[in-house]
Amino acid sequence: MPSKRDYYEILGLSKSASLDEIKSAYRKLAMQFHPDRNKEAGAEEKFKEISEAYAALSDPQKRQVYDQYGHAGFDQRFSQEDIFRNADFGDFQDLFRSMGFSFGEMDEDSHFGGMFGSMFGMPRRQTGRHLQAEVSVTLQEAAKGASRTIEYRRQAPCDTCSGSGARPGSGLKDCAKCHGRGQVQQVRNLGGFGRIATVAPCQNCRGRGQIPGRECEECAGRGYRAKEESIEVKIPQGVDDGMRLRLSGLGEMGPDGPGDLLVRVHVRPDERFEREGEDLHVQVPISYTMAVLGGKVRVPTLDGEAEMSVPAGTQSHTVLRLRGEGLPRLHGKGKGDLLAQIIIEVPKRVDERQKELLRRLDEEGKEKKKGKWF
Repeated sequence: MPSKRDYYEILGLSKSASLDEIKSAYRKLAMQFHPDRNKEAGAEEKFKEISEAYAALSDPQKRQVYDQYGHAGFDQRFSQEDIFRNADFGDFQDLFRSMGFSFGEMDEDSHFGGMFGSMFGMPRRQTGRHLQAEVSVTLQEAAKGASRTIEYRRQAPCDTCSGSGARPGSGLKDCAKCHGRGQVQQVRNLGGFGRIATVAPCQNCRGRGQIPGRECEECAGRGYRAKEESIEVKIPQGVDDGMRLRLSGLGEMGPDGPGDLLVRVHVRPDERFEREGEDLHVQVPISYTMAVLGGKVRVPTLDGEAEMSVPAGTQSHTVLRLRGEGLPRLHGKGKGDLLAQIIIEVPKRVDERQKELLRRLDEEGKEKKKGKWF
């Protein structure tokens, strides 16, 4: 599958672009490439591309994820339906319609292909609906990768007719209503403004173009039936909490094929570490003596422990960095870092000898400062 172009590049913007600049760029490009105006080859795909870029960058939450993770992490978290869900196209819809251009409805249940199909007057694919599932992993599993088995029920291709809907041996025949095209044309009169022709899926054959010679008895000609499924899901290294894995073709079966199984991954909190992207944060307690004199301390890591040098004179809450001890970068190279915050522990109880030593040390410190000041 070819890699996607950068959303900012598509709109001709820098990463610091404001929302107004994003809207202005989309308006200009959408007017240029809208298929009702631009009949050149590739205009339709260009319009889809700039609409997706606008939908992603005009939403602050989606834009933040895209800026942090790029296409690889963004596509793991958001399906194409998610990208367009709740996207603010209101002003543009009104603009296009006022000019006689079509603009499909983008409700929450719309499929990406279906939305643009209705927008451009092409037949809308009737794929099955997507299914949702959730899995939970530890932070260590998120770092190393893991697998989970998911059991669920879905409408799957019928084993008897192999999804054709036809009784074995009867075969398929062209639909009499659409003559095998799978779509019918509808013409709407716009009064003095002419007519507009749209193409819709044939209801008789549900857009297939063919119907069973005799319907399969097991699935009543639908081509699919309820089935219990068990699938092993591979959790990639570096997965973040809330990311969603898309398993193509494992959703509900429909007339034009199956939907997808969308698996949301939850990474359970770890009592030792706080996660920030690929970096990990940990607190490391040290003694007052080590803070003054310096030394080495053992620091917890995802793989066990690592030795870290503490410079002499380290102040409490100083953050020291251990490079490469964080999580793997999702679909990338290298790892994040471990950021160790030094916490100087003050003993709650000291004996009289220790108190006397501390008093002498304090007095010597005051005398030293006094000599510097004067």
